Amino acid sequence: MAFSLKSPSFANESDIPRKHTCDGVDVSPPLSWSDPPDGTQSFSLIMDDPDAPGGTWVHWVLYNLPAQSRELPEGVPKANKLDDGSLQGRNDFSRPGYGGPCPPRGNPHRYCFRLHALDARLDLAPGATMPVLETAMKGHVLAQSELMGRYKR
Repeated sequence: MAFSLKSPSFANESDIPRKHTCDGVDVSPPLSWSDPPDGTQSFSLIMDDPDAPGGTWVHWVLYNLPAQSRELPEGVPKANKLDDGSLQGRNDFSRPGYGGPCPPRGNPHRYCFRLHALDARLDLAPGATMPVLETAMKGHVLAQSELMGRYKR
């Protein structure tokens, strides 16, 4: 099997349930992954909305997930550091952790969850932004898996 990311809350390219949005309780969806490549030392996760009116909007930045991790539970705490040592960056809502879909009324937006298997733990403090994380990941990405959901208001 290939490195893959999925959620029991929604299938790839389907609608994200309201509970995981600003119209609901705004909790992160449960995620799981399988078959990371040999040599994986950590994972990072970025969730963004490429359809946002002003350009890509970052909803979640998470990094240094332990190599043995294979899932994230629903409702990951919105804290800089998690119990397993994972760190969360600052999203475009200017806070750490998950910020759910909250598009303007109109056409559905796509929300891309990208999980990266990395050959290192990253030397980043909590609160890194997506551009900072992407720069730190350069040369360390062994594989990437993506899950895309949609939401419309």
